[in-house]
Amino acid sequence: MLKKYYLDNGRVMECGNDSAAILVYVNPDESEKRYLVNDLKIDEHTLNSALDPDELSRLEFEPDHLAIIYKRAKSYSAADEFLFKVGSTGIFLFKQQIVVVVADDIPLFEGKPFTKLTSLSDTMLKLVYGSIFQYLGHLKTINLMTDALESKVSSSMENRYLLSLFTLSKSLVYYLNAVNSNAMLIDKLKHNASKIGFTQDQLEFLDDVAIENGQCYKQAEIYSNILAGLMDARASIVNNNLNVLMKTLNIITIGIMVPTLVVSAFSMNVGIPMQKHPFSFWIILGLAALSGLGVILIWRRQKPTRGM
Repeated sequence: MLKKYYLDNGRVMECGNDSAAILVYVNPDESEKRYLVNDLKIDEHTLNSALDPDELSRLEFEPDHLAIIYKRAKSYSAADEFLFKVGSTGIFLFKQQIVVVVADDIPLFEGKPFTKLTSLSDTMLKLVYGSIFQYLGHLKTINLMTDALESKVSSSMENRYLLSLFTLSKSLVYYLNAVNSNAMLIDKLKHNASKIGFTQDQLEFLDDVAIENGQCYKQAEIYSNILAGLMDARASIVNNNLNVLMKTLNIITIGIMVPTLVVSAFSMNVGIPMQKHPFSFWIILGLAALSGLGVILIWRRQKPTRGM
C-alpha cells in the first residue's frame, strides 16, 4: 500500500499527487518492490531488511540516495498478551524525494516532533526521533502493567501472573537491544554529518536525539533490572502462598481424621462398650467433637513455638 505526503508550512500533509515528496510503502507487494528496486535503484537486500523485525539499525550510502534502517516499537494490542514487539523501518533519502518502507500501517508523522520541518533530511531525523517517543510511551505502559501484576502475584497461587511478568521482562530486553541499535545509528549519522550534508541546526538536533535516546535506554535498563531482580521474590511469594494453602488443608485433614477414628472405633461389628446405653450415639458424637477440639487446641498451642 502506498501513501503520499508533502511538506506544507513545516508539517507533513497527505496528498494524492504523483509529485509527492514523501512516499510511504506499507508492506509493499511484489509490483511495488520491483518498482523500488528497478526504478528507484534501492538495494533489494536493504529493502528486505526494512521489513525484517530482526534486522539491526544501520546506515548505507548508495550512489543516488542514503539508506537508513532503524528500530521502532510496534503497536501493542491485547492479543499480544503482554509481549511488546519491535520492528524495522527503512528510510531512503533522495535529493528530491524520501521513501519510507514499513511492514505494518502505523502513524508515522503524528505528535510534537513533526513540526517546523524545513527539508526532507529534517523529516528523516524526526522519524528517528519519533521512535524514541514510541519507546518511552510503551515503557510507561509496561511500568503500569508491572504494578498491576505485582498486586495480583502477592495474593495468587497460580503461575499465570508470574508468566506475564516474564513476558514483560522479555519485552524490555527486546527494547534495550533496539534502542542500543538506534544509538549506534545516531552515532554514524553524527560521524557522517558532513558527507550527508547536515546543517548546523540539524547537527544540534542530532545531539538532542542522541541524549534522548540515551535517556530512553537508561529508563528501559532500570525497568529491566528492577523486574529481573524482583522476579525471584515474586516466584517465592507464589510458592509461599501454595505452601500456606497446603498447610491449611493438612490441618483440616488431620482435624477430620481424629473424629473419624473415634466414630470408626464404635462402628465395628463386634461387641463394644456402651452399645446398650440409651445415649451411646450422643456420647460417641461428643467424643468425636472433643477429639477434634483437642487437635485444634494442640495446633494453636504449638503454633507460637514453630514461629519462634
